[in-house]
Amino acid sequence: MKCNKNTSGDELKRLKEVNYSKEILIETVNVNKIYKLGLLDIEVLKNINLTIKKGEFVSIMGPSGSGKSSLLYMLGGLDSPTSGSVKIEGKEIYTMKDKAQSIIRRKTVGFIFQFYNLITNLNVEENIMLPILLDGKKPKDYKDRLKKILDIVGLKDRIHHKPSELSGGQQQRVAIARALINEPDLILADEPIGNLDSKSGREIMELLKQINIEQRKTIVQVTHSLDSASYGKRIIGIKDGMVIEN
Repeated sequence: MKCNKNTSGDELKRLKEVNYSKEILIETVNVNKIYKLGLLDIEVLKNINLTIKKGEFVSIMGPSGSGKSSLLYMLGGLDSPTSGSVKIEGKEIYTMKDKAQSIIRRKTVGFIFQFYNLITNLNVEENIMLPILLDGKKPKDYKDRLKKILDIVGLKDRIHHKPSELSGGQQQRVAIARALINEPDLILADEPIGNLDSKSGREIMELLKQINIEQRKTIVQVTHSLDSASYGKRIIGIKDGMVIEN
């Protein structure tokens, strides 16, 4: 088990008391990705084989251009591999029809991006509830869930603010809340603190660690930062499109 160097004794004890499932949530088999650039084939991922179990907090770490973001998008159904298999809860997502893939993305996966991806003319509540609306559900049925999530991310006093009225750290908290609203099993985070100052970044990473432990969410983040990666309990190293540490 890998813990942040600032993890307290009480936190460490709580981490050890958490019983994570042995059930595999994500599995990739011989995943390759090739992009066409004119007459050139750019090989981004090369024979990626990995498994992620339910309840894990995994950091995929590598330098810029290593293929880590491409891998993350394939784990969440946002980009398809050129060859190979990606399974979520034992289901091969890239043999599914588009509608089935969309359902998996909405109900099983929550996404957090470096630049928040909030809708500027919507307030905090409306941004968080967006996945509910896209899923054809009634926001009023999720009021209790919204209240709970706002408490988790510490934004209950900002519910009517627009993104322009929030700090970067607060905007990322909105993005985290939006990722949680559908109660997904899996949270995928692409450089979640890459656009934040060091203090806000630490706060966001501590929040993600709390969500992993207390909400039992599986979290996979990609990062080029060792400090950020150390919040994960396992680091998958990737370089030149290949896994070098798992």
